[in-house]
Amino acid sequence: MANLFITKSLSKLLSDSESDSQGGLKKALSALNLTTLGIGAIIGTGIFVLTGTAAANHAGPALALSFVLSGIGCLFAGLCYAEFASMIPIAGSAYTYSYATLGEFIAWIIGWDLILEYLFGAATVAVGWSGYIVSFFQGYGIIIPAALSSAPLNHTAAGWVTTGAIINLPAVLIILFMTALLVVGIKETANVNNVIVIVKIVVVLLFIIFGVSYVDTANWTPFIPPNTGEFGKFGWSGIAAGAGVIFFAYIGFDAVSTAAQEAKNPQKDMPIGILASLAVCTILYILVSLVLTGIVNYTELAVSAPIAIAIDKTGQALAWLSPLVKVGAIAGLSSVILVMLMGQPRIFYSMAKDGLLPKGFAKVHPKYKTPHVTTILTGCVAAVVAGLFPIGILGELVSIGTLLAFVIVCAGIIVLRKTNPDIKRPFKTPLVPLFPILGILICGLQMYALPNDTWFRLIIWMAIGVVIYFAYSIKHSKIRNQQ
Repeated sequence: MANLFITKSLSKLLSDSESDSQGGLKKALSALNLTTLGIGAIIGTGIFVLTGTAAANHAGPALALSFVLSGIGCLFAGLCYAEFASMIPIAGSAYTYSYATLGEFIAWIIGWDLILEYLFGAATVAVGWSGYIVSFFQGYGIIIPAALSSAPLNHTAAGWVTTGAIINLPAVLIILFMTALLVVGIKETANVNNVIVIVKIVVVLLFIIFGVSYVDTANWTPFIPPNTGEFGKFGWSGIAAGAGVIFFAYIGFDAVSTAAQEAKNPQKDMPIGILASLAVCTILYILVSLVLTGIVNYTELAVSAPIAIAIDKTGQALAWLSPLVKVGAIAGLSSVILVMLMGQPRIFYSMAKDGLLPKGFAKVHPKYKTPHVTTILTGCVAAVVAGLFPIGILGELVSIGTLLAFVIVCAGIIVLRKTNPDIKRPFKTPLVPLFPILGILICGLQMYALPNDTWFRLIIWMAIGVVIYFAYSIKHSKIRNQQ
């Protein structure tokens, strides 16, 4: 059997990138653009939706420590991503890094896995966006019927059932709009994202600055509620479980690395974009969780809009902030959808350039210099998924797909330090192999804690990917044919 673990040399990757610079993807992104893309992808569902549930069911006021724990796992992975992104400034993210270190078959697996993160991630957040937009319009007397704003399919203990709804139309429309924006151009997309990021950071800062005056420190006592006797229900195990639940809040910083080929100075700017966006968001998450659990007792936070509940708790004092929070949430979720839909086509683009997917997937628009074919394909599939399926099923798939990508990237750094110790590294992950091993362990433990059904769906998804690889990709691989 052909060598499944054939690698693509770094010199080959870089030469392909150089030859592709004429007529390829447009280099238009600065370090600031990359940082705001990261923030745009991270601040969304986690801060506006999941904080309340994690505090009420798992960590209590110690939710801040859950964010620290989950953030540390992402930091280790982020440091590994930063080294790869500075060394291999090419579209493709973890797929490209795996091709250079762990071999073609692993690269295919991670590329197929990233579809779970980006394509299903965009669909997941679009469903959340739909809920906020329906609530926002309802506040002004405009009612969107449930038949046009809910998933027609749901999964229960009895299996798949129909809900009576027709389609989640707002979720479909926001994905189609963002897809059109992405086709027009990466610079235009980045400019829109910059505006959205400013809006949601301002809203988050307003909540922190004005909300801190209404904190009742009694709500922080005990800061770590005693464990109920069940693993993950408060106590230190609750902090760990809370970290797993709010891990979705950190999904997205790795999407920065998919835009490496469109960065003006990727060796310098990619590490800044990845690590700066991660640092900014972690600080904001910790502050929001402290203010939130200080205003409202954690036992009352098992709601879908915890920040709105906290504002209502202050009475009329912060009533003016309530509509702004909804606008911030809508803006926040919009930018997450935007960056997720940006990431997936660039994975397809890189895989097609390597021959693992049909060459049509590597087409670049002659005017806009964007991978328009795969952008439209990704947008259409994501719109269908968002229109039909519930957020719970989609969210779990996204989490396990992302964690697997993080584990493989961390492993790739260890391998590359052994196989290519002398290659130029503009950014170096510190304390190798300790930091990558810690990233593997922390992310691996969070994967282990996910439900068995999620693992089953991941295995089925990967099995489909393996069939496609052996049926098509292995025969059309450019590196194999060249050899």
